[in-house]
Amino acid sequence: MAHLLSTSCSLKLSSSCRPSSQPSPPNPCAGPVIERLSLRPQLVKCPTRCPAFFTLQISESSFKGLVLQGGRKKRTCVVRATATPLSQEAPTQSSSTSHQNSGEPSKQKRVMVIGGDGYCGWATALHLSKKGYDVAIVDSLIRRLFDHQLGLDSLTPISSIHDRLRCWKSLTGKTIELYIGDICDFEFLAETFNSFEPDAVVHFGEQRSAPYSMIDRSRAVFTQHNNVIGTLNVLFAIKEFRDQCHLVKLGTMGEYGTPNIDIEEGYITITHNGRTDTLPYPKQASSFYHLSKVHDSNNIAFTCKAWGIRATDLNQGVRCTKSSAIGLIMMGFCVQAAVGHPLTVYGKGGQTRGYLDIRDTVQCVELAIANPAQPGEFRVFNQFTEQFSVNELASLVTKAGAKLGLDVKTISVPNPRVEAEEHYYNAKHTKLIELGLQPHLLSDSLLDSLLNFAIKFKDRVDTKQIMPSVSWKKIGVKPKTVAA
Repeated sequence: MAHLLSTSCSLKLSSSCRPSSQPSPPNPCAGPVIERLSLRPQLVKCPTRCPAFFTLQISESSFKGLVLQGGRKKRTCVVRATATPLSQEAPTQSSSTSHQNSGEPSKQKRVMVIGGDGYCGWATALHLSKKGYDVAIVDSLIRRLFDHQLGLDSLTPISSIHDRLRCWKSLTGKTIELYIGDICDFEFLAETFNSFEPDAVVHFGEQRSAPYSMIDRSRAVFTQHNNVIGTLNVLFAIKEFRDQCHLVKLGTMGEYGTPNIDIEEGYITITHNGRTDTLPYPKQASSFYHLSKVHDSNNIAFTCKAWGIRATDLNQGVRCTKSSAIGLIMMGFCVQAAVGHPLTVYGKGGQTRGYLDIRDTVQCVELAIANPAQPGEFRVFNQFTEQFSVNELASLVTKAGAKLGLDVKTISVPNPRVEAEEHYYNAKHTKLIELGLQPHLLSDSLLDSLLNFAIKFKDRVDTKQIMPSVSWKKIGVKPKTVAA
């Protein structure tokens, strides 16, 4: 949803972190954002004063409406936000600096992170900024609206994107630009491209929850429209305004499904009736969300061939978190263990997937940017580092919980999804390793950290949200609301 601002052409926001009787919000820019596996930022007290202010510049098309207001899609507000020292005027462009430190890009690249207010996008924006890239975040902030609609919240408090960018500036001296608007609005996206002029676009800006897409008809339609049309707009923006820009798109291993053969990285060589060809690997999506990702992949592949766009599709495995309508697995098990709820295994628990650490997510994105695809090339990298079944994850959490004195039980619940509960699974993931990925594998110390984190914030857990509430088979036409 577009961010509502005053009709004034510019706003200056005080950088001081106002005292409050509420617990201090998490420091959005500290190391744990990148270093912890699938967690929101660690709770760290924000500096009492951040020596920066924001100048928000609203375009001529601003204040034409909000997204999804009153059931109708309206024009979005275009906002550009930059953080600068109090003693300086806000620059029109990020200043360039030399990068002589080891590991930093030799030429400063401009990277646009679409969906930068989200979990992966925020960590990626910080990581790239720290590495010396000029970074801009583009986001509609609608992910926060989803939580509000469903009566959900994060395990830890999350500061606004404006506060987080201000703190990042105060701690590092680095500026991350901000553009608030909907990429399904091409006018907004075009203006953003022309303003920032990205060399690479990292695209996280999609509704990313399979359960959310299966709640009801309206959310299924929203998922398809938001994801497919948004990505199409990005492709057209690259073609029209930045034809050498490299698209790094977050895909999903869920596009492949669970075939009874090895899963290759994007393509498979087939011999049929005496003839051989290399073709896109067959897709067996298992939700309207996963289907939107398949449509994205097909559209990107076509535009690479037709327009010469360069693109890398990162088919990411599971990042370890879980909730009934939004999240995933590992963190959910840790939360259940922390509050004394049995671990909920869907069906037989043999569902096997690829998993990775958030530190590896940002590492993979950086590797893709530093080693871009060629013009007209559509690369596919399977982005995960380990494979686990649900039962294996439950066993790991049970053992880690016992070390902390927790009596962790496991129960099997009816599977709300339509999926194989026992299957063969062997997915290849060598291309990123060849580019230099150094994986952070799941360890006892990391599990211990996750459990302690969940225990620390267990009072924020709504136990009514633990059991699955979305059924693949019972999805209906009528909008589904959440019971109080």
